[in-house]
Parts: sequence; C-alpha cells; structure tokens
Amino acid sequence: MVEIIFGYFAITILIISLLVVTSRNPVHSVLWMLLLFFHVAGIYLLLNAEFLAATQIIVYAGAILVLFLFTIMLLDLREEMQIQRFTRGWPAGLLISTGVLIVLITGLKGFKTTFVGQWDIKEIEEATHTKALGKVLFTEYLLPFEIASLVLLIAILGAVVLAKKKLKT
Repeated sequence: MVEIIFGYFAITILIISLLVVTSRNPVHSVLWMLLLFFHVAGIYLLLNAEFLAATQIIVYAGAILVLFLFTIMLLDLREEMQIQRFTRGWPAGLLISTGVLIVLITGLKGFKTTFVGQWDIKEIEEATHTKALGKVLFTEYLLPFEIASLVLLIAILGAVVLAKKKLKT
C-alpha cells in the first residue's frame, strides 16, 4: 500500500513540476508549485519525517511562495506572456538535458546506501523525530548550522543597509 501511495506522489510530482515550468501564466505556475510542495510534504510523511513535512509546508508553501508572488506582482510580465514560448534553441537544450540525465543515471548506479547512523529506528521512535533531529543538528552539525546562520545574518544586514540608502535619497 505504501508503494502505491509513493508511486502516486512521485508521478504527481513529476507532472506538476512540468506544469510549473511550462505554464504560461506566472501566477498559475506559482499555484502549481504550491501543489508540488504539498505533495513533497506527503512524501516526507510517508518517510515518517513529520518535522520535515511541517517545515516544508511552513517554509516553502508559506514563505517562499509568498516571496515568489510578491516578485511576480512587482514585475510587469504582460509583454513576457505575449512572446513566443519556445525558441529555436530547444532541441539543443533537450539534448543537453538528456545527456545530463544519462550521466546522473550512470553515476547513481554505483551509489551504495550502506551508511548506518548512530540512531536506530527504535531510539528515534522513543525520542521522537524532532528531538533526534535536534540532537544531531546541535551536536554533530553545530558548526555548519552556525555558519549558515551567520550567512543569513549578513544577508539580512546587507538588505537593511541597501534599503536604508534608498530611503535617504
């Protein structure tokens, strides 16, 4: 039964991702992306990763899509919607993407998933997924976590400085 549900999510994600890319109207594309994010959250739920599913919906379906919608509303895309959708370069793009797909498939054939972490399924179920994720994140991966937070802080400070300069003029 789980395989059937996963197959539904996988096929639906592939179809919706094509609709996101090929949709003429950018608002429709964002709405397709919203549906895509919900299906990705469904796959996380199948993997018993409730925290990641909730994060997927809150961060991506909530914050990122609102950012995309604001960007689309700020741009004047009426002219972009009138021009021709596909140019003459699409056969070359199709050839390149097929080549990349072949390289990825051949590279993944030798990929072995024999990694065993320090947490087994019984310990994760006893401690809950969120607690286990928090322990690993704040012990083993504390330095990368702090570096990512510093990068985000610098980006926020840069945005504030740029916004302040525009307000003064």
